[in-house]
Amino acid sequence: MKNMLLSLMLWAGLASGAAWADTPQLGTQFEQVAQQITTDQPAKIEVMEIFWYGCPHCYHMEQPLDAWVKKLPSDVYFKRVPGLPNPSWAPMAKAYYAMQELGVLDKLHSKLFDAIHKSKTLNPADEAGAIDWVTQQGGLDKIKVEKAFKSFATNMQLNKAMQIFRASGATGVPALVIDGKYITGSSMAGGNEAALQTADYIIQNIRKEKAAKK
Repeated sequence: MKNMLLSLMLWAGLASGAAWADTPQLGTQFEQVAQQITTDQPAKIEVMEIFWYGCPHCYHMEQPLDAWVKKLPSDVYFKRVPGLPNPSWAPMAKAYYAMQELGVLDKLHSKLFDAIHKSKTLNPADEAGAIDWVTQQGGLDKIKVEKAFKSFATNMQLNKAMQIFRASGATGVPALVIDGKYITGSSMAGGNEAALQTADYIIQNIRKEKAAKK
């Protein structure tokens, strides 16, 4: 509780020197997560995108997000986690982790978005269709793909993704969780670019907070 109060005081102090209209506001453009999330690299500031391949807003976020990620400074670490608020999103979460396990995630990530939203050849709720798609697009053996979709590692990742979604307090996707503490997103911030600008603002303030503790 003491750390939370100190953090809130820091945010209030930093925000007070800027114009209200130009500065992202806690409670408006971003929120605290429901429960703090452990980051993978504590020495860095983590930005985690929670997304779903079936979400058109996530699809439209891909291009500006990719450009933004390429410009991130060395003290910021980016990762993706499939959103998993209900079972209907599970096939695409399995596809993500299966592609990761099979070593084709970088090759097929954007193509999977296109298959759903551009060519409309894949139903995001169709797990069998997703298995066939990954097999064909990845040039892989179908049995290996099926095993990856159902592997112990994939199931462990699915459980973790469900926990992360719950802890983040996300009410939709795409959502950006910064350093496991704060969450923003397109609908919250007012658009894709606004969400990325809000993330930049939070990153800057977390960087200052970390420096003040040294």
